[in-house]
Amino acid sequence: MNISAIVTTPPYADFLAEIASHPIVSGFRLNTVMPLRESQREVLQRLCKIISARGGVPAAEDGGLSNVPVWVDLKGRQLRVVGAAIPPYTEVKLSHPITVETPVDAYFSDGNERVKVAAVDGDRLILADGPRRLIGAVFTLHRFQNLNIVHPSLKIEGTLTDTDKTYLAAMKELGMTKVMLSYVESADDVDEVKSYLPNSEVILKIETQRGLDFAKKHGSKHGHLMAARGDLYVEVLRPHKVAGAVKTIIKADKDAVIASHILDSLAYQPVPVSADIGDVAFLLEIGYRTFMLGDLVCLRRETVLEALNLLEEIAKDFYSTSVVE
Repeated sequence: MNISAIVTTPPYADFLAEIASHPIVSGFRLNTVMPLRESQREVLQRLCKIISARGGVPAAEDGGLSNVPVWVDLKGRQLRVVGAAIPPYTEVKLSHPITVETPVDAYFSDGNERVKVAAVDGDRLILADGPRRLIGAVFTLHRFQNLNIVHPSLKIEGTLTDTDKTYLAAMKELGMTKVMLSYVESADDVDEVKSYLPNSEVILKIETQRGLDFAKKHGSKHGHLMAARGDLYVEVLRPHKVAGAVKTIIKADKDAVIASHILDSLAYQPVPVSADIGDVAFLLEIGYRTFMLGDLVCLRRETVLEALNLLEEIAKDFYSTSVVE
């Protein structure tokens, strides 16, 4: 059965060695916005040692030797709120300076909450309105800190953040090479990663219309693609267009990874909702074979195992039905 899963790893999870031994697990993803106690180098080395101990195999001394690799998910030009605020009529600080025509709408929480941006001053947004709650500054499962501005005039200054660069330096010391890069829109984005980690293998997360245009033109020339549906769903403007977007990405790269909201209902209940099963079946039907499980379903041992087992069973049924037909 040709299916595999990349599992998001909480940095202090105590069940990673067990998850690594699951037959469809091909890798782990570290979301680099998760808070850490120790340095980036220390957490990467610790995670790789734990994961490489699967099935009783002695842990590797070198963090890069794990046979189930850790992919480090760099945030790149993804816009995030880095200073807390409570709308309305307040300001928030972003991870990157931007320019955009104002007033303009911006979106939090996978597009479920809209704010009105009255003015922009570099990395400062002046909000005229927005969610009546604290936004930004902390990692949350609902990703309130992420911000989408879907407007053709938007320009984001810079790509890699200081945290991204720190992770790349740690990876170079440890001999690690697996990188995911958010919001890829040009070959220059990948080249910047390789300038810090020359032998890196980069998965290009496609999350914007510009990213889709890049994927259609270049395919997997600069690295395998990932359909990162969370932000992509917001960035395609009209929600139903995300279905065509994920088809575009798998057409551009037959080995592309699919991510975001895979079997998320299992985070809330032991029985998945029908829509989750239909979603996975659709993704298999159009050609996806590598699935990345996200933050929500991977925080607890029970839910990530349920998701992996269910993904495996859906794939078995898909393949058996395909053979019969």
